Amino acid sequence: MSAYDYDLFVIGAGSGGVRGARMAAATGARVGIAEGRRVGGTCVLRGCVPKKLLVYAAHFAHDFADAAAYGWRLRPPTHEWAQLIQAKNTETDRLNGIYIRLLQNAGVTIHDGYAKFIDAHTLDVGGSRITAERILIASGGHPVIPAIPGAEHAITSDEALDLLSRPERIVIVGAGYIAVEFAGIFAGLGSDVKLLVRSKLLRGFDADVVRELGQALERAGIEMVVGAEPAAIAQGTNGYTVTMQTGETIETDLVMFAAGRDPNIKGMGLEEIGVDLKGGKAIKVDAFSKTSVDNIYAVGDVTDRMALTPVAIHEAMCFVDTVYKGKPRKPNYQFVPTAVFSDPPIGTVGLTEEDAIAKYGEVDVYTARFRPMKHTLTGRDHVTFMKLIVDPDSDQVLGCHMIGEDAAEIAQGLGIAMKAGATKADFDATIGIHPTAAEEFVTMREKRAPPQAAAAE
Repeated sequence: MSAYDYDLFVIGAGSGGVRGARMAAATGARVGIAEGRRVGGTCVLRGCVPKKLLVYAAHFAHDFADAAAYGWRLRPPTHEWAQLIQAKNTETDRLNGIYIRLLQNAGVTIHDGYAKFIDAHTLDVGGSRITAERILIASGGHPVIPAIPGAEHAITSDEALDLLSRPERIVIVGAGYIAVEFAGIFAGLGSDVKLLVRSKLLRGFDADVVRELGQALERAGIEMVVGAEPAAIAQGTNGYTVTMQTGETIETDLVMFAAGRDPNIKGMGLEEIGVDLKGGKAIKVDAFSKTSVDNIYAVGDVTDRMALTPVAIHEAMCFVDTVYKGKPRKPNYQFVPTAVFSDPPIGTVGLTEEDAIAKYGEVDVYTARFRPMKHTLTGRDHVTFMKLIVDPDSDQVLGCHMIGEDAAEIAQGLGIAMKAGATKADFDATIGIHPTAAEEFVTMREKRAPPQAAAAE
């Protein structure tokens, strides 16, 4: 009989932790899991899912406005924020219940409470001592709140999903995907939005796509204040005053920080038991998700590798295959499709042009920019932009990028092709579906002139 309470104990019942726990239990392992908040984690309860529901809600504003171009006559619509939030809560409650049942049906024991290491095999979970042969940390991350005077008056994406009412004016501090997504949500539902961008919008995304998004945000009436960094927030009788480091001020009804996320490791006792960290924030792991302590593993956002829910699930599956199925498997991060549910949305797979040039030197670039067919009747000034990046030596497609309606859905299919090693010739040989936006990816024939040649024209 084992000397431990569990063969595996998982810290964190988000997407990665739940998948790892369930799949390990399916192999016959005795598995327990700890969650200090609600089972389901960030993506299901405080991120991807509820945020996407609000994105859908915001898009209806366009749909109502565009309906007249197609012959529909509607009364001026009104929106009930509280009703939206209640509907969202009903759905997240349903999903929370599903995740609990998934764990219970798999034979996983759920422990309510935060976990703290006593030693490499022993945890304190809500006052109870638990031992395990192996421990998997999947505790995710949390929004960062800058240490400035008045920061306690601001909200993060967590609170934004549960506001009792929609602010007429909101300042969003940040330039990443969470910032631009919530900017689109609030603007679409009628708020006046100011986006404070310290240096660059969507760092790490392809520059052409970022430029197109910036123009789209401006067309949507979102004011981007570039080079702005808040120094203080003060509460007044009619809202808040945000004072910039430059001394300039902005009056607003609400301030939201979307300036990054940090791993959830505080108070876990990792350093005391010898788990190495990156910069004191993220857990350092090897190619198989093992930490510096032999029986402790970590997956998902807590490791600071690739902060995406499907990636955390993939890492958890690789962990189970390696440790419990005897089939060592490393997570593969090449050609991971990603999306930003901004307005318009972004879908991307593979290398940006900048990264492709850094890795391969000269690359071939193909682009297409057009008004979506839907808006030939509405007259709305929406633009779709697509881009292919190709290695001229092997003809392999290195990067696919799109901003425009259905970009995320299209990027998922492109990810399959690129994972299979598709070449530009493969794209060219594929028959398009007409009329669709996606067909542009298989009809691009003219290479964009290299920067030096374009400058000489």
